[in-house]
Amino acid sequence: MGSLEQTVHSTGHHGPASGITRWLYTTNHKDIGTLYLIFSLTMFFIGGCMALTIRAELFQPGLQLVRPEFFNQMTTSHGLIMVFGAVMPAFVGLANWLIPMMIGAPDMALPRMNNWSFWILPFAFFMMLSTLLMEGGGPNFGWTFYAPLSTTYAPPSVTFFIFAVHMMGISSIMGAINVIATILNMRTPGMKLMDMPLFVWTWLITAFLLIAVMPVLAGVVTMMLMDIHFGTSFFDAAGGGDPVLFQHVFWFFGHPEVYIMILPAFGVVSEIIPTFARKRLFGYTSMVYATASIAILSFIVWAHHMFAVGMPLAGELFFMYTTMLIAVPTGVKVFNWVATMFRGSMTFETPMLFALAFVVLFTIGGFSGLMLAIAPADFQYHDTYFVVAHFHYVLVPGSVFAIMAAAYFWLPKWTGHMYNESMGKLHFWLSFIGVNVTFFPMHFLGLAGMPRRIPDYALQFADFNMVATFGAFLFGFSQLVFVYNVISCIRSGKQATDKVWEGSHGLEWTLPSPPPYHSFTEPPVFKHPYKENG
Repeated sequence: MGSLEQTVHSTGHHGPASGITRWLYTTNHKDIGTLYLIFSLTMFFIGGCMALTIRAELFQPGLQLVRPEFFNQMTTSHGLIMVFGAVMPAFVGLANWLIPMMIGAPDMALPRMNNWSFWILPFAFFMMLSTLLMEGGGPNFGWTFYAPLSTTYAPPSVTFFIFAVHMMGISSIMGAINVIATILNMRTPGMKLMDMPLFVWTWLITAFLLIAVMPVLAGVVTMMLMDIHFGTSFFDAAGGGDPVLFQHVFWFFGHPEVYIMILPAFGVVSEIIPTFARKRLFGYTSMVYATASIAILSFIVWAHHMFAVGMPLAGELFFMYTTMLIAVPTGVKVFNWVATMFRGSMTFETPMLFALAFVVLFTIGGFSGLMLAIAPADFQYHDTYFVVAHFHYVLVPGSVFAIMAAAYFWLPKWTGHMYNESMGKLHFWLSFIGVNVTFFPMHFLGLAGMPRRIPDYALQFADFNMVATFGAFLFGFSQLVFVYNVISCIRSGKQATDKVWEGSHGLEWTLPSPPPYHSFTEPPVFKHPYKENG
């Protein structure tokens, strides 16, 4: 019996366990990355169904399908699920899959903690979604859960929501610690920090942001909990508190959070564009410094979400100028991507199409962000559909398109099979058209004065809302093409080469496709990708 156990133990290191236990107990970075990506895709569809409920209600003026309080629950849950359940776990999944392979590490630094940080998430979101079935309904106060809406006037289920947020925060902090420990300690010999792929750099910076701001979110929801159950008055003016304090604390978390969702996307695009332009990334060093400066500046711009609360003029000016300042490093990045493509021998496979759409549409979102940064103009735009248009342009063709680009780019490496290119292009064009038809009209709705978070609206907004709803359903249902393509790629599909893409470089492309269960049993020899050819 002892010898049998030894045999099982010695062979267990070379491959995964069988059945469900493989996924429950796994400490392998690829398995955990896969779990994150599947979880993220599931949440993306749940959040998407909520978005389609919102858009179906707004198809015509008047109340059609759902009651106003349920509409509020949908807007709140949609925002929370897309931010914390779809975008963030997708980037953590990419980090788990790619960082060890990109830096030549055998696995993540803290594999058991890695398993734990994933398995907290399904329980957190099950708890959050279950609030929709509780008496009084789920959270109905907007994804930013401003007090006193989320304290004095909230449904009883808000306590479950607070607990779910705590669990998500714990998961994020553990994931971030793991990323930092891996990158700083486990790079292959010869790889200096300034030799790392840009995706790894963006994740290193993002991980520090997560560790800095997740405790702030935990603090603000704990203060809510105390106000609701323990008689404190942090956000209650009658007891000497201040509801605006909630906004300050929340946005001190919330603005860096926005960059947590976009910096890894910058990293993905910085891997893809040089590959399909067949050129080295233009201005690598400036890209690293730009990413770091975006992260630092993100801590001093939070109150631009609060221009309308009656801040002192000096405060409004400070936050107006710092917000405009953050456009500079972002502009550096866009310039570098364009310069990388300039005179490159470009081809337009699906990952490149998504990356190009990212650059163009994210820039549009950036310009509307600059408009919102101008305090006197923001008084007009505040809480209108212009804001909805702005942040969806940054997050959907921004974060979501980058995640899709990454999926198409690395899927052949992960599975060993090529996806169907023409189906990928179909998915891209349907998504591209759907996103623009959905969100571009919202700029005009906002400029015309349509307030956000309302189930009914004045007659003059009807036409643009009808167009936006058509676009939303087109975008939503086109994601089924993506799912079908991914599943058929995993099951069959043409055998992928090890290098996959002609212009690819970096350690992950030196591994076979699919990579072995343990990527690098001994540290690979690192050669700077551009040193050999000058």
